[in-house]
Amino acid sequence: MTRASKTARDDDRFRRAHQERGILETPEGPVEIDLTESPLRWLASRRDAAGRPFLSATEVEAGERFRRDFTLAGLSPRLGAAWAAPVSGGRAAGAGPDYADVIIAAKQRLDRAMDAVGPDFASLLLDVCGFLKGLEDAERARGWPLRAGKIVLKLALASLARAYGLADTARGPARAPGIRTWRAPG
Repeated sequence: MTRASKTARDDDRFRRAHQERGILETPEGPVEIDLTESPLRWLASRRDAAGRPFLSATEVEAGERFRRDFTLAGLSPRLGAAWAAPVSGGRAAGAGPDYADVIIAAKQRLDRAMDAVGPDFASLLLDVCGFLKGLEDAERARGWPLRAGKIVLKLALASLARAYGLADTARGPARAPGIRTWRAPG
């Protein structure tokens, strides 16, 4: 065993022990992400003065959906060259999703969500849920006072949850806002 492979194996063991890992399916293949690297997850672990979680489960879910669509749309910055060659064929028709469609659909969902919450909330959601910037950095960039970003992010996530049709309580079909689906003609 080479020294490099031993170091890589030890690094993986450390990550598994100290990080909460999750698999995200992307057009380039499955990507392992650290669920705790998100500022949203850190904020979700905090409590308010009454001891309740600061963010509701629906607000966290809305932020995670936003992050997932951001990643699937290919908007995450790359830190190096993409060495994987694009796949141009070799798959039978109907054998799975066309990855161009996956990317386009994620981008459309992201655009609809940002339109629904408005430009001010959308820029904060992009920074915190998409680019994973810390709240202090987002506050500083906007010239906000300390801890103002926490409240504005909570409002943005509540608006995003409404845009996604998420609620803290279950609702019957008569009260649901309706889900638009695509059906093949014919």
